Amino acid sequence: MVSLKKKICNYIAEEWISKSKSNRQFAEDHAIDEKVVRRILKPEGSGISLTTLERICEAREIKISDFFQMIGE
Repeated sequence: MVSLKKKICNYIAEEWISKSKSNRQFAEDHAIDEKVVRRILKPEGSGISLTTLERICEAREIKISDFFQMIGE
């Protein structure tokens, strides 16, 4: 079973980061550090902090509750 943190990272990686011009651009556009983007992309998954998720959702103009609906949680 995939952990919730990994499910969050997988969704962000597959749906948003992969469609971005670069990891650096995604980081800049979402007010996070590029090293956080690299951690999100790791296959083993290091998870994501709530603060980071909030920043990403804010930059995408979505509520965190809407994000969880998008990933099916």
